[in-house]
Amino acid sequence: MNGQFTIFLQISDNLLGNRLTLDAMKLLRHVITIVCLVATFIANAGEQLTTKAKCVVNQPTNAELQLLQATWEGVLVGDKAHQKITITITGNSLHFHRDTNFWFDTTITLPAGKDPKQLHATIKGCPPSQGVSIGQVVRAFFKIEDGTLTLATIGDDAEETPKSFEATKDQGTRYELRKVLSQKKNAELPKSK
Repeated sequence: MNGQFTIFLQISDNLLGNRLTLDAMKLLRHVITIVCLVATFIANAGEQLTTKAKCVVNQPTNAELQLLQATWEGVLVGDKAHQKITITITGNSLHFHRDTNFWFDTTITLPAGKDPKQLHATIKGCPPSQGVSIGQVVRAFFKIEDGTLTLATIGDDAEETPKSFEATKDQGTRYELRKVLSQKKNAELPKSK
């Protein structure tokens, strides 16, 4: 009988060990789940704060971008041919058009904290004759005063950036453009008698 009792004790010790291991695994699984949930909440909270902080930082840029939303017409300053330039800005897209052989579709960004304000346009589309321009970034100062948008190109990152509009008079290219009223707005304007 002693032999049977010993076997029973060995089986019961094994069952008891397995039971403790099973309970420990369940507890460990619950702890891991809780840790993962807490880590997710912490990560999301940090992400939300970062997003809110970015929105606060980008608010002036978004407001500046809103001021640019329109179709603008004008000329290249100093162009004796007075070729009409049209720039249409919708969202973060800018379409520059002079003629069928000189136009560009771009995506624009407005770097924060620049004085004077800057516009960076990445060329996404153009006529075949300008194909080497795709992917290039055109940097320009811009200002809107008295209903006139002034854009002055400032070269690329490799060149020294002028510090003001005055410094761009002899460097780069300068456009002066006025906002074009839509046909609907033109129809709504009061008629003079």
